[in-house]
Amino acid sequence: MRFTKMHGLGNSFILMADRGDRISGGLKISDLAIAVCSREFGIGADGLILIRESSAADFQMVIINEDGSTAEMCGNGIRCFARFAVEEGITDKNVLSIETLAGIIRTELLDDGQVRVDMGEPGHDRAGVTVGGRRFTTVSMGNPHAVAFVEDYGFDWREEGSSVETDEAFPDKTNVEYIKVIGPTEADMKVWERGCGETMACGTGACAVAVAGAIDGKFERVPVTIHLPGGDLLIHWNEDNRVIMTGPVVRVCDGTFFYMPRPE
Repeated sequence: MRFTKMHGLGNSFILMADRGDRISGGLKISDLAIAVCSREFGIGADGLILIRESSAADFQMVIINEDGSTAEMCGNGIRCFARFAVEEGITDKNVLSIETLAGIIRTELLDDGQVRVDMGEPGHDRAGVTVGGRRFTTVSMGNPHAVAFVEDYGFDWREEGSSVETDEAFPDKTNVEYIKVIGPTEADMKVWERGCGETMACGTGACAVAVAGAIDGKFERVPVTIHLPGGDLLIHWNEDNRVIMTGPVVRVCDGTFFYMPRPE
């Protein structure tokens, strides 16, 4: 199988064109995702992304996490998707509509190489949720997020994040973000992703943080720079109630993956 590996701020994906269900027609996609994402036995990535035809948009994006679970949306992944579709000659359009399990998302390739994404309208719960004595602001960007504002990272946020991900308060599990506010338009972020664990970046998570910060009075309702371990994302929860994300994409390599199904 031909593949391309790309990343958005270190959040890495294996992309394959699956037009006509050429790949998925004869394979269990969850097993394929586990195989290609394995750092020891595969290529190594946080997820597998398939490009499929869509009757509702220009394309359909299917994303499977490294543990084989399906993700509704992925902000870094959809930026990679948009760049891949153009660079592979699948389309010559710089503005795309992409069908996801979180709805139709629109992307635009910018002249400086970055990709701008209209992530749509967020869902949020002002009451929040308390888990283990810590309050989390809950936000949906088509997938669930629990955002906590902290003074520093002098605690085992990975262990806590893993526990919060699977807490009974989140029946479908959740992504978990820990945020240190730098100013009204700037913050540092650590993320524990549902189905992946710690990652270098999370696009939907950064969007959720901008929304949570505005709800909790931490940020102004203007473009906010979110610093992640892999780099920066610019997030704007605008006056139309839509969240706009802008960030880079890097193409790492291309190759052929030889898939050997796991024995039952």
